[in-house]
Amino acid sequence: MSRRRGSSQRWLRRQQRDPYVERAAREGWRSRAVFKLQEIQRRERLLRKGLLCVDLGAAPGGWSQYAVRIAGPGRVIAQDLLPMEPLPGVQFLAGDFTDPETRAQLRRLLGEAAADLVMSDMAPNITGNRAVDQARSLMLAEEALYLARDVLRPGGDLLVKLFHGEGMEEFVTGVRSEFGQVRLVKPKASRAASREIYLLARNYAM
Repeated sequence: MSRRRGSSQRWLRRQQRDPYVERAAREGWRSRAVFKLQEIQRRERLLRKGLLCVDLGAAPGGWSQYAVRIAGPGRVIAQDLLPMEPLPGVQFLAGDFTDPETRAQLRRLLGEAAADLVMSDMAPNITGNRAVDQARSLMLAEEALYLARDVLRPGGDLLVKLFHGEGMEEFVTGVRSEFGQVRLVKPKASRAASREIYLLARNYAM
């Protein structure tokens, strides 16, 4: 059995045993990831009615689906390289958010407004090489921060997925210099064996 096939089968077995996968299907959510954002929302009150939110790497749309229910129609912009089925009240931007043209399109969608929240649940395609995967995940986080600098209002917030490993502490330290409050949170819906953790940075200082 190839390493890739074995990994795929382990992932499938894990999905079948995962109560959050079953619950997401039962409640009509697009992915189990929604429960991570839901828990962060209960703790932090990150989302609110009228908030303008940019959801990076949004497909299949679980976070946007949850956010628009609180923020309201027209207040969530979802972006991804992958196609995403339409969500009522959510604007979708297809493209690579690191590309200058995609960023320009995002600014056009925002118009004269600045975002209140930039959030990202992105992870790189896993190669199995921990050093490579860590570097790629950190690059995504850095690009999300770069975009947040461009579109966030003063006092805005950033929520981004990180993975424990080389370079993470340095990244967190750098974010602390730009935001009034920075916390690391690990929702219960995040698998215990996963190295993922979420950086929540609030009150962007510009």
